[in-house]
Amino acid sequence: MLQQFSLEGKIALVTGGTYGIGMAMAKALGKAGATIIFNARSKDKVEEAEKEYRAEGFNAYGYQCDVTKESEVQALVADVASKHGDIDILVNNAGIIKRIPVLEMSVEEFEQVIDIDLVGPFIVSKAVAPGMIKKGAGKIINICSMMSELGRETVSAYAAAKGGLKMLTKNLACEWAEHNIQVNGIGPGYIATPQTAPLRTEGHPFNNFIISKTPAARWGNPEDLEGPVVFLASKASDFVNGHILYVDGGILAYIGKQPK
Repeated sequence: MLQQFSLEGKIALVTGGTYGIGMAMAKALGKAGATIIFNARSKDKVEEAEKEYRAEGFNAYGYQCDVTKESEVQALVADVASKHGDIDILVNNAGIIKRIPVLEMSVEEFEQVIDIDLVGPFIVSKAVAPGMIKKGAGKIINICSMMSELGRETVSAYAAAKGGLKMLTKNLACEWAEHNIQVNGIGPGYIATPQTAPLRTEGHPFNNFIISKTPAARWGNPEDLEGPVVFLASKASDFVNGHILYVDGGILAYIGKQPK
């Protein structure tokens, strides 16, 4: 049964896998046996992350690449194919968020979020699909969000992008299922990372808000995403397609506590 989850011999590309949940998921795929390919726009971030992966014993290769530039993505995919083989697993993780009220947000700021969070996954998925079709197998995992389902103040561009990514996931699953390519998503809840550390201090209003809205009564940890990403990347999920797996501690199932 455990062999169903093995990723030995697989090539996995995790976009934006230089820190946070992207790196955590990439390491999980590496622990399951995959060769890790990752990218970032910053050369320094790529080099720093590659050192960390190598120091922990992972077979990892970093590329400086902007996921919104189709020519750069195609060059990355071609180089990986020539050196390691066609990509078997793609995790579309790269993304940004801008917390700006709609009336204060410029069109350029809105478009930047859409380009990275939605157009980027379209570009990268399109680039890796021919290799997967040639192999007759492939796994694409799009990192969605609570905002794929819910609204909240100041995140209109992010919610629009992540809602669109949910539907892109379903449509790619429909188009490529005949080639034995499964396209699914993961929707992380609120995860404890260095980036969220300032919000997680005891007594902080946002920390109290998240704890009160989560039935598990805690923030998620990057490790909580390891099992889900390995499952969706492995043979164990070969008949799971077009699904968004929310790893949220129960937020989407919860209406909230009744006031006393």
